[in-house]
Amino acid sequence: MSRREGSLEDPQADSSVSPLPLLEAKIHQTHSLARLLTKYAEQLFQEYVQHQGDPFGLPGFSPPRLPVAGLSAPAPGHAGLPVPERLRLDAGALAALPPLLDVVRRLQAELNPRAPRLLRRLEEAARRARALGAAVEAVLAALGAEPREPRPEPAAATAAAAGVFPAKVLGLRVCSLYREWVRCTEADLGQLVPGGPA
Repeated sequence: MSRREGSLEDPQADSSVSPLPLLEAKIHQTHSLARLLTKYAEQLFQEYVQHQGDPFGLPGFSPPRLPVAGLSAPAPGHAGLPVPERLRLDAGALAALPPLLDVVRRLQAELNPRAPRLLRRLEEAARRARALGAAVEAVLAALGAEPREPRPEPAAATAAAAGVFPAKVLGLRVCSLYREWVRCTEADLGQLVPGGPA
């Protein structure tokens, strides 16, 4: 009988079969994904601004902070919460983002039909938010944390963006929220990475 077969019968026979290294690998992989998406989210935000024209790209422009139903920026006290609670909030926000990003993509397809790279980045951002959200959920499950409560789909609430300027402001707000929540997720996962910040 091989050593591998023996380890199936006696889990103590092979010390490498431990849930801890698997959990650490899952956390590290999810943190790496969040770090990569932080870079992509910044690129999306910059490209979005570039395609909206004045006054969006002007220094000092401060657009109205439209509320986005079903999603808000991370709360000021977010960093003070226990890590599992922060990750639950991150996962909830990441689950809320794809339908919002899809709405922004549809609006931009009408407003900027000659910006295929922006449209592609919006589509990719929705897919990446789903993937990162699922990875965070997997980390939560591996930690034995309570799953997040399902949230209603927020896309219907974006219908209030009637008119060109409000549609552009809505898109800016959604891209900004995407960037904020991905950064927040990266920071929260960094608390769990071995050798990361305590």
